[in-house]
Amino acid sequence: MNGGQIGNVDLVKQLNSAAVYRLIDQQGPISRIQVADVSQLAPASVTKITRQLLERGLIKEVAQQASTGGRRAISLTTEVEPFHSVAVRLGRDYIQFSLYNLGGKELASSHTEFFYTTQEEMLDGLLGSLKAFIEQQKNLTNNLIAIGIALPGLVNPESGVVEYMPNITINNLALADLIKDTFHVECFVGNDVRGMALAEHYFGASQDCQDSILVSVHRGTGAGIIVNGQVFLGFNRNVGEIGHIQIDPLGEQCQCGNFGCLETVAANPAIVDRVKKLIAQGYESSLADQESITIDDVCEHANRGDELSKQSLVRVGNQLGKAIAITINLFNPQKIVIAGDITQSRDIIFPAIQRNVETQSLPTFHHSLPIVPSQLDKLPTMGAFAMIKRAMLNGVLLQKLLED
Repeated sequence: MNGGQIGNVDLVKQLNSAAVYRLIDQQGPISRIQVADVSQLAPASVTKITRQLLERGLIKEVAQQASTGGRRAISLTTEVEPFHSVAVRLGRDYIQFSLYNLGGKELASSHTEFFYTTQEEMLDGLLGSLKAFIEQQKNLTNNLIAIGIALPGLVNPESGVVEYMPNITINNLALADLIKDTFHVECFVGNDVRGMALAEHYFGASQDCQDSILVSVHRGTGAGIIVNGQVFLGFNRNVGEIGHIQIDPLGEQCQCGNFGCLETVAANPAIVDRVKKLIAQGYESSLADQESITIDDVCEHANRGDELSKQSLVRVGNQLGKAIAITINLFNPQKIVIAGDITQSRDIIFPAIQRNVETQSLPTFHHSLPIVPSQLDKLPTMGAFAMIKRAMLNGVLLQKLLED
């Protein structure tokens, strides 16, 4: 047997185990017969795989209600309590850690300011604070199975190599391998916005559909596109740079070098800067007396009826709507999810988005298309956890656990 065939046998094993685990996870309690039926695997294979999963403690048997006569049907469900993972959200000026069980329940978290200007500083800080967090949580952790890291930038999600970050110079950083070697546990690394799109699909606003687009408005503007329940990545693994769709050719210059990108209008710093500029020009606003203005202030004053804040947010909604209309024409999603502080003013922003989507995308595509706020915005580490969850469902991490 050559190496290729051995590889194929392993892959088939991984895919079959994943298919069984996925069914039990998503449709449990479910009987072995139903698993065989839905997965179309031979009953003998299902019996063998479920035995391995039971032995490893990844699933458990539960007795269903007594059937009419005969034996009580035994069903299977996933076991999530004993398996823990650490999810990390690395921001541009902060770092957040969470400890999750396999069911996505957050058991502990810590959030600290974190400033770095070089790859070395970022790595030292990340490794040091990750060590400290794992040490602090050791009483809660009985079986650490993985570490997930979400960060702004371009990442190869298969290899965990970071290729680019917006605020520091990165030199093909093999982050997943580095973490694996340091902590002796599997590691998954990915882009923050695409991680959040996946998290919304597994646990949040887009659980009920296979095709969705998450648009994130924070320091920048990005999108995560889910097609057939998978993050859409494309050949070079980076898709969804919605922030760099040109909205206004006469607009301000963006950090990417072009002019009038969406990000120069619809990102928190751009929104706040414009409000400050208009106030300095003498426009009336209930924000005029404030020394410092944040995006939360703009939303709060808009909600209370301040005309300047309101008009600023309507303008953001209009521009976002234009860019979202383009992505709707390209991808025909079943749902649009909006994440970011601006969703505090959804009654002001969402109608503006809706109007532009209706005038600028195909009627059959936008007809009864829900545009909804993120459900996981307040859980920044959920995107990193979603990468660990994906590795369980596609068999990559599952297989490693079965081989341990």
